[in-house]
Amino acid sequence: MTFGERVLHYHFQTLQPDWSLPAGVDLIFPYHAPDTQATMTAFYHKFFADARPRIFVMGINPGRFGAGVTGVPFTGPKTLREACAIEHPFTSRPELSSEFIYRWIDAMGGPEAFYRDFYITSACPLGFTKDGKNYNYYDSKALQAAVLPHIIANFEAQLAFGGRRDHLLVLGEGKNHAFITALNEQYGWFRQVIPLAHPRFVMQYKRRYLADYLERFVAASQLALEG
Repeated sequence: MTFGERVLHYHFQTLQPDWSLPAGVDLIFPYHAPDTQATMTAFYHKFFADARPRIFVMGINPGRFGAGVTGVPFTGPKTLREACAIEHPFTSRPELSSEFIYRWIDAMGGPEAFYRDFYITSACPLGFTKDGKNYNYYDSKALQAAVLPHIIANFEAQLAFGGRRDHLLVLGEGKNHAFITALNEQYGWFRQVIPLAHPRFVMQYKRRYLADYLERFVAASQLALEG
């Protein structure tokens, strides 16, 4: 089985929309939708059709306009078509986090070069909404407690795809980094956890420092590549 086939099997066969969540929190689960499955299959067959071990880049959880539509983390419909040359039936609306991620990917040589060594995923494999807006797994103690077993299982399952254990790049320097670091200290998945700013934070609040943040992302990537 290739790395990409393992990704697809996990999302299509293993993950199920049967999570018990606190009242008022809804689950984002696109992985049984035919259009999402077709898009993911095209993406992971194109960029992950081998068994090379990858450095993991760990976000928070899927959002409703990116992976919640396409099934591909930090890759919204517009970017999927324009940067990855994968056609799909989704509305090509821009997505801020996706825009930053693909600036980083371009700085690393483009999608084919980047995905040869890196795999972008999320600490929590499914996303959430509350009152119609994106909601993070750490936004309430009740939700975090409810999904903790799923997050641990997610790390264990995805590392089996072929994850490198030397460095983990974490998107989100605050709560996401603190939570993942604590779990890593307990389970010993990675030798070093490297925090990076969350792309949405950069694009919303630090856009004038975009070049500086991209330099930090490239430097962290090169450090991870060196092992």
